[in-house]
Amino acid sequence: MKKTTTTRYDVAEHLRTPKEMAAYLEACIEEADGDAAFIAKALGDIARAKGMTQVARDAGLSRESLYKALSGERSPGFDTILKVVNALGLKLHAEALHG
Repeated sequence: MKKTTTTRYDVAEHLRTPKEMAAYLEACIEEADGDAAFIAKALGDIARAKGMTQVARDAGLSRESLYKALSGERSPGFDTILKVVNALGLKLHAEALHG
């Protein structure tokens, strides 16, 4: 019997266009159920796809603090989230749930 070799799936390798990145973030926000660390991790995936060094520079953060903020182990401040979203070239928007 042949041995099956598997590799770890990395979503960042599949986020190639701004449209794919936005769709991924939108899906993660819908799935997060209020978990800010989950959303931060999704932003981290997108940042890795774009290049952490460039995103950190554009967000005005050090690379190390960006990795920590987007690790998914803690919830970064909203100001950090806004800086990162802007650096990624994305936009947050609000939508009414009911009428």
